[in-house]
Amino acid sequence: MKSIAFAFLFAAAALVAGDDDTFLIRGATVHPVASAEIVDGFVLVRDGKIAGVGRVFTPPKGMRVIEGKGLHVYPGMIDSGTQMGLSEIGSTRESVDTGELGKFDPQLRAEIAINPSSEHIPVTRANGITSVVSLPMSAGGGGGGRRGPAPSIIAGQAALVHLDGWTWEEMDILKSAGMSLRIPTILAPAGRGGDPDAPPALGGRYSFAEARRNYETDLRELRDFFEHARRYQKAKAANEKGFRPDLKFEAMLPVLEGKEPVVVLAARERAIRDAVQLADQQKVRVIIANPREIGKMGPELKARNIPAILGPTLELPLRDDDPYDAAYTLPDQFFKAGVKFAFGSFDNEFSRNLPYQAATAVAFGLPHEEALKAITLNAAQIWGVSDRIGSIEEGKWADLMITDGDPLEAKTQVKQLFIKGKNVDLDNKQKRLYEKYMNRP
Repeated sequence: MKSIAFAFLFAAAALVAGDDDTFLIRGATVHPVASAEIVDGFVLVRDGKIAGVGRVFTPPKGMRVIEGKGLHVYPGMIDSGTQMGLSEIGSTRESVDTGELGKFDPQLRAEIAINPSSEHIPVTRANGITSVVSLPMSAGGGGGGRRGPAPSIIAGQAALVHLDGWTWEEMDILKSAGMSLRIPTILAPAGRGGDPDAPPALGGRYSFAEARRNYETDLRELRDFFEHARRYQKAKAANEKGFRPDLKFEAMLPVLEGKEPVVVLAARERAIRDAVQLADQQKVRVIIANPREIGKMGPELKARNIPAILGPTLELPLRDDDPYDAAYTLPDQFFKAGVKFAFGSFDNEFSRNLPYQAATAVAFGLPHEEALKAITLNAAQIWGVSDRIGSIEEGKWADLMITDGDPLEAKTQVKQLFIKGKNVDLDNKQKRLYEKYMNRP
């Protein structure tokens, strides 16, 4: 321990006194997530990265020190499924840029459409969320023909971004975190209010025959698209005469090469099974997004090391005859099945509720430490960035939050937030409105 403390002291002494990029948080309970908590510990930050974590450290004269006595330090949380920066006001089409027309648009990148000035960003990070995955979603909704444009099957490339920066380039963590794909289904999930893509018997506009026909068409077109992409891959590798670049198929190359996962939106057990078959047939990496049930697919997902991004736990059951706590207990079901998972809000305005989503799962059986991992380290591992974010470890970016308690508790306040070592302003529109009307004469 003495040698470690001496090494930290030697490194810190080499720093210029008063350097704004270097500071020390001391006296707090540090929760690295990847290891046991450290009572009365410290976190040393230098040039936006974590330079040291431990129990004993004496800062050199002039170093900026943040006293953390009675407080807690956690890694910044990660929302693994949002529309952050892509949708501002759901009822105003001009402010929604979550997708484009067309069934297959793998060349589209969510990153360049993200609005860094979105009001949702400061609201979200004020609750301790430092990074999010922005997923392009289906732009259609009519199924084609007289009912309007068909919903996208491949909507484009998701982006993993920090919630701070003047431009999307400054926010960037992963330009292409995964390819967003909607697995074709015979019946869209039906529930309260009906679903326009469900058969008439379930409140939709389709007969079962039409729904079946659409499903078979979509599935055939998806298989054909992957086949065309593989032919393109071979033609490019062989440098065939007359070869012409194609943006759609170029975007598919990282997927076919296993460098980029396919993020498959699959709510029901049957859709999850189809996603697993897609992974087997196409030899691609798959992440299951927003599943509403696991059924008998747990062993299949575990055997293939396929992770999942679970949607909001604060939701109504998928079917009328589902138990009331179906969404509440789903995370624990995935945990007991041995399937790695993270949490996603699959929204933008409610991304701030991410820690309470995890907390609800804890109340219904999920171990607390697993819930915390699902919004930090697990998320980073699933997206392949655990060398940069997700835990408090030396060498990682200093994405940190200082709180007065457990972040899964609704009463806990985020006192300070750091993104890549920068102290981020916690002011936001909701806070300003609260203060305005609380001070009303």
